[in-house]
Amino acid sequence: MEWVILGLILAVLLWGVTIYNRLVALRQTVGQSWADIEVQLKQRHDLIPNLVETVKGYAAHEGATLDAVIRARNTAVGAHTPDAASAAEGQLSGALSRLFALSEAYPDLKANANFQQLQGELSATETKIAAARRFFNNAVAEFNAAIQSIPAVFFAASLGFRQAVFFELDEAERTATRNAPQVKF
Repeated sequence: MEWVILGLILAVLLWGVTIYNRLVALRQTVGQSWADIEVQLKQRHDLIPNLVETVKGYAAHEGATLDAVIRARNTAVGAHTPDAASAAEGQLSGALSRLFALSEAYPDLKANANFQQLQGELSATETKIAAARRFFNNAVAEFNAAIQSIPAVFFAASLGFRQAVFFELDEAERTATRNAPQVKF
């Protein structure tokens, strides 16, 4: 009888360790995927000053727009959590869209090879950010589901596992997504 009780205790402990290790692995995946987003955001932030300088050469009197882009970039550089980054990156996206709208008013700027290259690099970076955001949000969903599922829900909070926050679109990005231009032939 003692062996049976000892076996059950050992099985429960092993089961608990397995669940704990899975939660740790999922939390690490969330952390790693956030680090991947930060790398892509840094690349985006590094491109922006060059883009602003290129635009300055053609549209120097558009100082308010250029200043807004720089302010939004500096705010985004200082954001290190998904919540803060979501808000800051939304502001930066809005400022960048106004900057790119300027190119329509300045044909020489729009035709500038440096501007086109920077715009292309930024576009490629945006695609990488979107992919990294999808991976991060998937990791967050999996982690959150694991800590809310039975049996982990009974002890996850007491072991320090807290729900992770999604990296979501802000309202400006949602509006832009809903109002995407339609191409007709």
